[in-house]
Amino acid sequence: MVFSSIPFVFFFLPLCLILYYGTSFLPCPGRRLDVQTPSERGKFPVQEQAARGRSRRSPAYGRSCFHGEGAIALKNAILLVFSLVFYAWGEPVYILLMLFASAVDYVNGLLMNRFGSTKGLRRCFLFCSVLINLSVLVFFKYADFAVRTVNGLLGTSFPMLNIGLPIGISFFTFQTMSYIIDLYKRQVPVEKNYFTYLTYVSMFPQLVAGPIVRFSTVNEELHRRSIGMEGFREGLLRFMQGLFKKVLLANQVGALWEEIRILEAGQASVVVCWLGAAAFTLQLYFDFSGYCDMAVGIGRMLGVEIPVNFNSPYKAVNIVDFWKRWHITLNRFFTKYVYIPLGGNRKGRGRMYFNLLIVFFLSGLWHGAGVHFIVWGMLHGALYVFTRFWQEHVRRGNDESVINMRNSGESTADIGIAAEKVTQTERGTAGFCRRIGGKVVTIVSQTATFLYVSIAWVYFRAENIGQANMLLRAACVGEAKKISMDLAECLQPDEFWYVIKVLHLDNLSFSRYILMFLILAAGLYLSMAGKNAQERVARLKYGPVSAAVLVVLAVWCILSFSGVSTFLYFNF
Repeated sequence: MVFSSIPFVFFFLPLCLILYYGTSFLPCPGRRLDVQTPSERGKFPVQEQAARGRSRRSPAYGRSCFHGEGAIALKNAILLVFSLVFYAWGEPVYILLMLFASAVDYVNGLLMNRFGSTKGLRRCFLFCSVLINLSVLVFFKYADFAVRTVNGLLGTSFPMLNIGLPIGISFFTFQTMSYIIDLYKRQVPVEKNYFTYLTYVSMFPQLVAGPIVRFSTVNEELHRRSIGMEGFREGLLRFMQGLFKKVLLANQVGALWEEIRILEAGQASVVVCWLGAAAFTLQLYFDFSGYCDMAVGIGRMLGVEIPVNFNSPYKAVNIVDFWKRWHITLNRFFTKYVYIPLGGNRKGRGRMYFNLLIVFFLSGLWHGAGVHFIVWGMLHGALYVFTRFWQEHVRRGNDESVINMRNSGESTADIGIAAEKVTQTERGTAGFCRRIGGKVVTIVSQTATFLYVSIAWVYFRAENIGQANMLLRAACVGEAKKISMDLAECLQPDEFWYVIKVLHLDNLSFSRYILMFLILAAGLYLSMAGKNAQERVARLKYGPVSAAVLVVLAVWCILSFSGVSTFLYFNF
C-alpha cells in the first residue's frame, strides 16, 4: 500500500484517524455520564475530581475511561495494529522479519538495562544486537550482489539466491540499531513495554521509506503526547503538499526519464541525455521529499513529530551544503554512528578526509547493492572532501590575514583602498555591486552544484555502470539531434493539452514541446527557487482562494491515482 493510492487515502487513513481520535470519546461503563451544572463545578477538590475521572476542563463525569497514560496506550495500540496491517498489505511474509528484528533489540535492551553495572556484558549485548541486525540486512540486500561479484572476479558460476528485498528493511534496521546504541551510551531510557517499542519501529508513516527516526526523537511522544485541531490542520496541509509533489510532479517528469533510460546506444542525443538527467533529478526529489512530507503530515495528525528530511537541497551552493539539506536523517545517522566513532575531525585533517570517504562509501552501499551505487557515493565523497579542503584553506588564509593586520597595528578603517575618502555615493555603488556580485556567485554555485548532482544521479538510477557511462558519453559527445515527438508526448497531461487546444496552439509545429518545457521549468523553479513544503504551510493564509486551490489540486490528484507509480525509495 502506498500513500498515493485510493485504498490508503479513502479507507485506510480515514479509518485510522477516526478510531485514533475516537478514543477520547469512549464512554466509561459504571460511571455517571451526566453533565455537571455550574453549581456543581468546584464542589469537589481537584484530587477527588481526578479520582472520579473528571478533569478540571471536563464538563462531565466519566466522559472516557481512557485518559492520561491509558489514552496514550490505547492510541499506541490502534497505531500499532494499523502499522502492522500497512506493512503486511505489501509484505505479508516479511512482517515476521520486522517482528524478529524488533524483538532482538528489545530483549538485548532489557538485558543491557538489567546488567547496567557490568560494562563487559553491556558491550556483549550491544555486539549481539548490532551483529544480528547487520547480518539480516546484508543477507537480504547484498547476498546476490556478493554472488555476482565473486562470479565476476573468480570466474565461478555460483547460482543466485534471488531473495526478495523486504520493503523498508534499510530504514527499520537503522532505527532499531539507533535505539540499542543510544541505550548502550545511556542516552535514552530502556523501553520496558514491547508493544510500545514495536509501535516505534513499525509506525506506518515512516516505516517503508523514512525518514529515519531515532528513538530519542519520539520517546517522549510514545508515552505523552497531545493531539488537537491545530496539529491536525497543519498535518493535513503537509500531507496534501506531499501528495501534490508525488502525483502531479514526480510522476510526470518520471515518465520522461523512463523513456530516455531505455534508449539504445546511438539513439540518445546530447540534448536528450541532459534532459533525462534533469528529469530524473527532479523526479527523485519530488518523489522522495513528497513521501517524507506525507509522513511528516500524518505524524502531525497523530501527534508525533517526525523529523524533517529535506530542506530545499537543490538550493545548495556546494556539495557540503547539499548534504545538510538532502536526506537529513540519514546524514545524521552516519555522522553519529560512523563518522564520530571513527574519530571525526579529532585526529587530524587527513584522518577526517578518510572518515568522510568511508561515510560516503557506506552511504552509496546502503542505497543499493551495485557498483554503480558505490560510484555514486564516491562521486559525492570526492567532491565533499575537496570542498571541505577548499573551505578550510580559504578560511585559514583569511584568518591569517586578519592576524597579520592586527599584529601590524592596522585598524579596520585602514583596510581597503582609501576607505575614508570614499564618498557616500561610491559606497552605495560598491555595495550594490557587491550585492549583485554575491547573487551572481550564488546562482553560479547553485547551478554548478545542481549539474554535478544531476550527473551523479545518472549512476544512481542506471541499471549498471555501462548504461550510466553510455548516457554520459552521449551527453558530452553525442549527436546534436532535436528532441523527438515521442519523447515530448511523455509530458503531455490531458488536462493541459485541453488548454493548449482552447488557446488554438495545437496547430503549431512546436505545440508538443510547450508542455514539456513548461513542466520542466516549473519543476526547476519549485526545487531551486520556490518555497519548500514547511515554508508554505507556515506562511499559508487561510481563505476562500487557498481553499479553492487546494480542492482543485486534490481532485486533480485523485483523478491521476490510476497512473501513480510506487515510490522510488521503496527499493532501498
